[in-house]
Amino acid sequence: MTPALDLVASLGIEVGVHTYKHDPSHKSYGLEVVEALKVAPEQVFKTLVVNLMRVDLKKELVIVLVPVITTADLKVVSLVMKAKRAFLASGIDAERVTGYVVGGISPLGTRTPLRTLIDESANNYEILYCSGGRRGLEISISPEDLLRATKAQEVPGLTNN
Repeated sequence: MTPALDLVASLGIEVGVHTYKHDPSHKSYGLEVVEALKVAPEQVFKTLVVNLMRVDLKKELVIVLVPVITTADLKVVSLVMKAKRAFLASGIDAERVTGYVVGGISPLGTRTPLRTLIDESANNYEILYCSGGRRGLEISISPEDLLRATKAQEVPGLTNN
């Protein structure tokens, strides 16, 4: 069990649990999932931890969920979050705040609850895939349940692709 699986269980959300043998030499965690589970890359959402620099110079970390074949548009993240600037958090900061390791960071059950943004393309599918909280573990979940469990805000145009 992982905190992500504990959270969905506590909310009464049914998910699929998919394991695969993680290959440390693979160049992309997300594309490794696509290949291992033989699913559409648009349905596999990566969890990015983004650092916001607010106008008042306060910093905040947020989670951004986008399909693995895209990149997050950090200008859109800045606008939506009313921040002066947005940039990817370091792996060390992402691991510290989420409690997960890079490549296995789940948007669910993070050590510190973070505000979450999700690309609206999530609604194009009945099922999405996201990390279950460790490398080699994915969860399949409905977009509605993922939104409910993460309290995510849907954002149009959150990707550069």
